[in-house]
Amino acid sequence: MTGCGGAFAGKSVIVTGGARGIGQVIAQHFAAAGAAVAVLDPGVAGTETDGAIRFHACDVADAGAAARCVQEVAARRGRVDILVNNAGVLRDNVIWKMPEEDFDAVVRVNLKGPWLMCRAVAPLMRQQQGGRIVNIASRAWLGNFGQSNYSASKGGLVSLTRVLALELARYGVTVNAVAPGLIDTPMTRALPPATRDSLIAAQPGKRAGKPEDVAHAVAFLASEAAGFITGQVLHVDGGRSIGSSVF
Repeated sequence: MTGCGGAFAGKSVIVTGGARGIGQVIAQHFAAAGAAVAVLDPGVAGTETDGAIRFHACDVADAGAAARCVQEVAARRGRVDILVNNAGVLRDNVIWKMPEEDFDAVVRVNLKGPWLMCRAVAPLMRQQQGGRIVNIASRAWLGNFGQSNYSASKGGLVSLTRVLALELARYGVTVNAVAPGLIDTPMTRALPPATRDSLIAAQPGKRAGKPEDVAHAVAFLASEAAGFITGQVLHVDGGRSIGSSVF
């Protein structure tokens, strides 16, 4: 990642779901800027280290696992400066075809997971009298056909962001959300061509964003420059949240 310098030198960062996709780029961005990064992801085997990034096998929607991983990072680094709640899953379907277990699975990872992680880091950040929490929501929090579970989970995450911003402001902790739109990732590239083409056609700029676009937004909200910004949602969606383009 170019242009990062040492903006986060010495910072201790946790990124959930950072083994692939957008989360991986976010983790790499912080590492390139000098941070010590802990990636919590159930898709890694045990604990591994890759340069400044340390990987922990962790289901963040499991209360015990989330607390243990946060304490392990805090014990190793002495503090937790930045938490990025990126882990998320999709189980799309129209509501009359959606199994209850698909609703539960999405809400468990996308909303309960961030809640558990925030609950685990809040005491540390209060004691430190400072910290940054950035939740990865989605433009879908505004509503998407076939995503009653996903949109509800991301809408809940936005509400969680606003509540925690109020609760933690007096301790010097900011809590914000980034809401990506269509981003070029392996997941979106695997969509049927007709589906992908229709999604791009709905973009005002007729293109998908890049994971780096999201990483830059996260880094800004986690920086000292954003110290007076809290409880906000930053859409990184090429203007898609404004409305559909038909031209």
